[in-house]
Parts: sequence; structure tokens; C-alpha cells
Amino acid sequence: MFSSPLIETNDLGKVYSTGRIQVKALDGINLSVPKGAFLGIAGPSGSGKSTLMNLLGGLDTPTSGSIQVAGRMVSSLNHKELALYRRFQVGMIFQSFNIIPAYTAKENVALPLLFSGVPKRERLRRAEAVLSLVGLEERKDHRPSELSGGEQQRVAVARALINSPDILLADEPTGNLDSRTSQGILNLLQEMNRTQNLTVLLISHEGYLLKKYADDIIYLHDGRVRESEAVE
Repeated sequence: MFSSPLIETNDLGKVYSTGRIQVKALDGINLSVPKGAFLGIAGPSGSGKSTLMNLLGGLDTPTSGSIQVAGRMVSSLNHKELALYRRFQVGMIFQSFNIIPAYTAKENVALPLLFSGVPKRERLRRAEAVLSLVGLEERKDHRPSELSGGEQQRVAVARALINSPDILLADEPTGNLDSRTSQGILNLLQEMNRTQNLTVLLISHEGYLLKKYADDIIYLHDGRVRESEAVE
């Protein structure tokens, strides 16, 4: 069903130090995620889920082990190279929407293209196209205060997709939404996964949601993969 691995980690580890205290957030994580996969990540608070996402997203660097994406050693990139990786290869969405209150939906979505040097007219054209993709074409000129929580999260999804990334990392993206709206967001991610061949990694405390949408689920505990499950 899937091609060769897009994401590979080898003995991935992350240790945080506070004075003399060391906390091992990740301890030898080995993953192989094919392109076009929808991987669910579960586990209790403090199990290392968000740390793993931050490492895969280039927001942090590992203490040990390695991360390869499309054959490229992401764990060895310098700050400038990591910035380019985050800009073009990976998109991230979080529980908080992190959209700018003073900007319209279209302006929020277009913002990443500003840092890519794309002219304003083209930025706004692309933003409108992606907003249409997530069903917000009629809300493009509305500011966050005029949008529902689900609509704001769709803006965040559109912004994460504006640079056509290979990977979408979603860290509890429905944590602030009601169950009906949550399913709408996850239906959208599933559609992007199936129609755009977008590789999706989803963290959720809601096991039933992971089993409904993911192809496979890994369960983390104390920074390690405790078990994995193929979803029927």
C-alpha cells in the first residue's frame, strides 16, 4: 500500500537537564513511517509524545540517535537548514490555534509565504486556494474573533498546508473542540491524507479517534514505544 519510508528514526533520545536533574523524555525511539501513512501516537501525559513531535518538526534537536526524512539526516541540520526544513517540508498544528487576531483568515494562511519571498498577490491567491480546500472560501476575510473554534483550527490547518509540505504533524489538534467539530477536523486531515498523499502524524488522548482515522498507532510510555497496533 505504501512506498519506502519517508520518516525514519534510529535510537532517538532526548534528555532535558535542570541543574543536576536529568529527565529522559525519549529513550531509544525507532520509527519507520512510509509516505502517505496516517500514524496515530498515544500515551499518557509525560510519555514523550510532544517531544517526539517537536523533534520530527525540527523545533528541537535530539540528544542522541538520528532522524531521517526522505533520506536526509534532519537531526544533523544547522539552524538555517532546520528553518528551511520547517518552512517547506513539514507543517504543524497544535491544540491552540496560534493564529493572529488582527489578521483575516486569508492573511493568517498567507503569512508563511511572506518568509519565502512570495509576492503579496501570489501569497493571497494561494491562501484563497488552500482556504477553499478546507471549506473556508466564504470566511476568508473574517478575523479569528468572527470564526468558530472549528473554523479557526481549519485556518491553522490551511496555514500548515500552504507550502505543500510532505508531512503534517498534529499535536492534540482537537483538544479545544467539541466532539462534532473534532470529527470534522479529523475528517479533513483524513481527506488530505487520502487525496494529497499527505503523511499525517496525529497525537490524541482520544483512543477511539485514533482507531477511527489512523492506519497504525504507536503507544508511548516513559519515552519508549510500549507497543504498536495496526488498525483494521
